[in-house]
Amino acid sequence: MISLRYHIVSIAAVFLALAVGVVVGSTALNGTLLSGLSDERGELARQVSELQAERNALNARLADADAFTGSAAQKIVAGSLDKRTVVLITTEDARPGDRDALKDLVGKAGGTVTGEVQLTEAFADPAKADQLRELVARLQPAGVTFPTASDPGTLAGALLGTVLQLNKDTAQPQSAPAELAAALGGLSDGGFVKPGPDVKPAQLAIMLTGGKAAGDGAGDRASTLARFATQLDRSGAGTVLAGTPVSAEGTGALGVVRADTSATSILSTVDNVDTAAGRVTTLLALREQLEGGSGRYGIAGNAQGPAPGTSREGS
Repeated sequence: MISLRYHIVSIAAVFLALAVGVVVGSTALNGTLLSGLSDERGELARQVSELQAERNALNARLADADAFTGSAAQKIVAGSLDKRTVVLITTEDARPGDRDALKDLVGKAGGTVTGEVQLTEAFADPAKADQLRELVARLQPAGVTFPTASDPGTLAGALLGTVLQLNKDTAQPQSAPAELAAALGGLSDGGFVKPGPDVKPAQLAIMLTGGKAAGDGAGDRASTLARFATQLDRSGAGTVLAGTPVSAEGTGALGVVRADTSATSILSTVDNVDTAAGRVTTLLALREQLEGGSGRYGIAGNAQGPAPGTSREGS
């Protein structure tokens, strides 16, 4: 006769068998799954290793090419700015090493840097736009007509373009020395610029910017700097805005300029000034400005070619 105890033991045995089956089955499944994942991980590791090796090889080739360009830079630019003068304007995020290298290269090209002016962070701060606009109006040299635009970048470009650049037709100053001193002094006291010692007007201008392309008000800041550089170009014999690929393809000043055909029709841009090739291109673009040309040069996707006289297919 089947007892209650027998039923209980039988039911327990069934559940035990089910439990053992689940454990055995899951172990087999996990083993297969883990094996597959291990194989996939190994393949991904191999691909990563190959990509790293490819990247290192490309970086080495780029370094060699840039070193060669640096060694040949003097011969490439020799005489391109013979007896020309250049004023250097930098933003607060521009790299000092790029600035110093450009100054040295201008000398090797036969030109002279007549001074440096740094635009502070406040210069492009949207919160200080009204203050800058009002200050520029007070510093406007006598007899000089500013553009009708109301944005601070264009107005500041008109002011500094007038006092920092020579007349493109006569190569004579467009303002008196006292007006230059008043403009730089007023903007400096307002916290908008940091002028170097003994700044004098020049025929040409290089505006050097860094790679900032993010943060609060980044678009407004970039627009102010872009309009400033464009107006600076209109005020003299030529200007080149030089920066990095980040500022060219992101929300930097180069990106804003390159998106504006009215600006690119007169203002030249170089997006790889952090390399020897980019600095050489900056000086060649400055020479092209003297001859009435302009272009978008460098390595970013919106550049038309690496240097004046070159182009990319389809650009």
